Amino acid sequence: MRRLTLMLALTAPAAMAQAPELVVLTYDSFVAEWGPGPQIEAAFEAECACDLRFVTGGDGAALLARLQLEGAGTDVDVVVGLDQNLIAAARTTGLFAPHGVSADLTLPIAWDDADFLPFDWGWFAFVARTGTAPAPDFRALAASDTRIVIQDPRSSTPGLGLVMWVHAAYGDEAPAIWADLADNIVTVTPGWSEAYGLFLAGEADAVLSYTTSPAYHLIAEGDAGFTAWPFTEGHYLQVEVAAVLAGSDQPDLARAFMAFIPTEGFQAPIPTTNWMFPVIEMALPEGFMAMERPETLLMSADQAAAVRDGAVEAWRAALAQ
Repeated sequence: MRRLTLMLALTAPAAMAQAPELVVLTYDSFVAEWGPGPQIEAAFEAECACDLRFVTGGDGAALLARLQLEGAGTDVDVVVGLDQNLIAAARTTGLFAPHGVSADLTLPIAWDDADFLPFDWGWFAFVARTGTAPAPDFRALAASDTRIVIQDPRSSTPGLGLVMWVHAAYGDEAPAIWADLADNIVTVTPGWSEAYGLFLAGEADAVLSYTTSPAYHLIAEGDAGFTAWPFTEGHYLQVEVAAVLAGSDQPDLARAFMAFIPTEGFQAPIPTTNWMFPVIEMALPEGFMAMERPETLLMSADQAAAVRDGAVEAWRAALAQ
């Protein structure tokens, strides 16, 4: 018996070491204890006989910057958290491989991309406590005394989404809109979590977030005291995507993870942990659609790439004055 116990003790670590490891890079809130990461990790590991290891790299736009810096030598197998505004820039790196997934996706737009696979989507919105005087559009917001907190478009996909939103709504007038908005902006944070935390702490009247953010407070906290302001210009759509790194040393496991994305195991936690819309048809919790479906503003990946640098510079110049 002692000999058997010793043999088991010696072989157990070796058996554990044989489980292949999949490294998935994602943004900070995705792997928080209240985010979807822990549930997705448990569900995928139950199927893959592997070790799924999430690593974080700040907010969405910072993920691409990290991969560009690490290049082909990165140890990342899959990235989860880029969006359609970053796809063109990501593709030019040559770091990504086809995902090989064929699935019926439920999106408000048509999608056909061999490399970047959607995992959730939603509309950006300014979120405030009920009772705060709402702004019906960006011009009215700029003319008000409303204090807002936003995210940096150079590190954050919501921040970049806001810049694209203003550009899509106003075109050549966007620099003037930013100049008028500058004195409303309390601060600019690196990512969404920091911005929303400041808003909840009372440092601002409204925060750039999503139309579904009030659903979090209603469903998770039983608090109906938050609202997303509907804007007459429409709301910019975000489609968050995942992709396989071409240099992955676990290509089969990486593709298996990608195939797992449009399944219940990955999608079921999304509405009530990431507070975004799932990419497959499924029932949504009561109260999730707190705001009526808005008019969608969107630029294609190539259009976004063409205007991105100029739109970010207009934002930066206005805030630097």
